[in-house]
Amino acid sequence: MNYKFFPHTEEELQEMLKVAGVKSLDDLYADIPDHLRFKGNYQIPEEMSELEVRELFNELGLMNDELVCFAGAGVYDHYTPAVVPNIIERSEFLTSYTPYQAEISQGTLHYIFEYQSMMAELTGMDISNASMYDGATATAEAMMMAYAAGKKATKVLVSDTVDPKVRRVVETYAKFHGVEIVGINQKDGVTDKEDMQAKLNEGGVAGVIVQMPNYYGVVEDYSGFADAAHDAKALFIMNSVAADLAVLKTPKEWGADVAVGDGQSLGIPMTFGGPSVGYMCCTEKLIRKMPGRIVGMTMDNRGQRAFVLTLQAREQHIRRQKATSNICSNQSLMALFVTIYMSLMGKEGLKEAANLSYAGAHYLCDKLVESGHFKKTFDKPFLNEFCVTYDGNVDELQDLCLGNGYLAGVKIDDHTIMFAVTEKRSKEEIDELLDVILSVNEKEEEE
Repeated sequence: MNYKFFPHTEEELQEMLKVAGVKSLDDLYADIPDHLRFKGNYQIPEEMSELEVRELFNELGLMNDELVCFAGAGVYDHYTPAVVPNIIERSEFLTSYTPYQAEISQGTLHYIFEYQSMMAELTGMDISNASMYDGATATAEAMMMAYAAGKKATKVLVSDTVDPKVRRVVETYAKFHGVEIVGINQKDGVTDKEDMQAKLNEGGVAGVIVQMPNYYGVVEDYSGFADAAHDAKALFIMNSVAADLAVLKTPKEWGADVAVGDGQSLGIPMTFGGPSVGYMCCTEKLIRKMPGRIVGMTMDNRGQRAFVLTLQAREQHIRRQKATSNICSNQSLMALFVTIYMSLMGKEGLKEAANLSYAGAHYLCDKLVESGHFKKTFDKPFLNEFCVTYDGNVDELQDLCLGNGYLAGVKIDDHTIMFAVTEKRSKEEIDELLDVILSVNEKEEEE
């Protein structure tokens, strides 16, 4: 029997089986041990009408618990203007591929150019590429840039205050390229500058990677870090949450050679962890070391503005092991997402969102400390994310909050929890979370 959604007819299946030298599909899978074969019935419902399918998925969706999010650690619950998904769901964006043919890809090339311009301004750097997959892979690619630029240097220093998830991706890349990753110790929640200097003095360092704000939410003072790296002929690489750069010193102001990070904070919904977009910006000196596409603006033979892929040939992206990077097929849909978001928000809108997040986080932190059951883990400046040490059990606290509809922070250890607040969290929501958290302590004190 033929099924209209199956691509092959019975005759075609028999022809393929004949070429494979077997008589049936069972013969084709004969090497699979019997105990590994599924013999039950698949949980596939009978055919349904469109209305019935919609109702089914609505019922499945209602099974999800929608929580008020006070967690971060790299993914943040920021506001998404309704117009953004409305625009990117247009078919010409959803179906577009890498714009190698400039004459038919002007729309795609134009918005990539605008994305590059905005990210270069946000980071203060000279140039931006046409986006990466996420912040972790962008950081790993920056590590490879440092290695490529470092000639005989084979070590890259990574601060212990960098997000552990990012560091694991960096280590994976490094393992298969012969790069040695060396940690820089942390001290009271910030990078130990003396330890970095000592490791730079040992020589052979191609790059130094730090994070701003760091994994614990601390806004570190990186004064002198770039100079120390440059004196050792190493690149200074800074990973930052993109939205935070609206109010913090830019990587350029810190003397960074490469600025990388995740753009999810620029309005991209959390959506269970993805998709996201990674950004990479650098100084003009490093432009030919940068992986990914770069779009430039020029004039055509009629004197009209036109956009083209520049500096890199298409073949540079498909030479496998000889390519600058194999990450270059990012189709840039999420870069378009953040481009629309930044266009709508503008400079003042980005600042306002960051300031609201700052105010909410500091209010929550102050109230937790005032309760007497929490203290600041690190007495350092922070923007919208912070760690507190709890005198009870963090697992029990988070379970209590989950039961009341709150995703309460990220567990750092048995007594340390990291909270994040964005502009979406109202004072009422913060107060309600505090009521839930403090209720368990009041109950214990009564007992």
